[in-house]
Amino acid sequence: MSPVITLLARGATSGGVAGLLSGAFSYLLAEPSMDRAVRLEAAREAAEHSATDHHAEVFSRATQHVGLVVATTATGLALGVLFAAVHLFLHRRAPHADAWPRAMRLTAAGFAAVWLLPFVRYPSSPPGVGDPGTVGQRTLAWFAAMGIGLIGVVLAWALHSHLESRGAGAPTRQLCVAAVLVAATAALFTLPDNTDAMDVPAGLLWEFRLWSVATALLLWAALGAAFGLLGERAARRALLPAPESGAARARTRLAAR
Repeated sequence: MSPVITLLARGATSGGVAGLLSGAFSYLLAEPSMDRAVRLEAAREAAEHSATDHHAEVFSRATQHVGLVVATTATGLALGVLFAAVHLFLHRRAPHADAWPRAMRLTAAGFAAVWLLPFVRYPSSPPGVGDPGTVGQRTLAWFAAMGIGLIGVVLAWALHSHLESRGAGAPTRQLCVAAVLVAATAALFTLPDNTDAMDVPAGLLWEFRLWSVATALLLWAALGAAFGLLGERAARRALLPAPESGAARARTRLAAR
């Protein structure tokens, strides 16, 4: 099998496992907070509208719970393939070497760029919170934050590699990386504020956000760990001697006589 296909399959496997784990984690621990937020939103809508104006939900909460696990698994699969593609681009000369440390570094960079930095600017909110008319604006703002996060992490990675090739010491490299990430964080706050009212109890809001952080951290950590472990396994298998054919074994026995 082609090394590229093998690496992409490893990424898809790792991502699928990570997505399933994070989905199960969210279903068991984070969904109770979301359910309370949904009930609060339903009560608020019932108070604002008459019974004749009330719209029945398209999917029940039980169906939405199952959909959550399916969605996180599908997201993990896609993320795993992208993870493998980036890994191959960065390490195409020796994709199986140093599998574990490479996977951990890429996991940390991906988590910071794609999720953590955007979250710092726009923390997650429970479903139903915010004006439905601003969904498009909020989505564009989140993608802009993700773009800034990606640019910041890529610049930090490139600067670290450049300084390492020039023989700079670890303190210099790490301080320069930290400076780039601080600048990227500052750039995030040039984006417009989210002006929608947070009409949920503060305790519930921050409980939901903490569970969101935990779920995302589990997704990325499981993806990196699975990818690294599978890479270590592939590297060990590559070092094993190839099995001899029947004819080769016969020649070896004849030569030994």
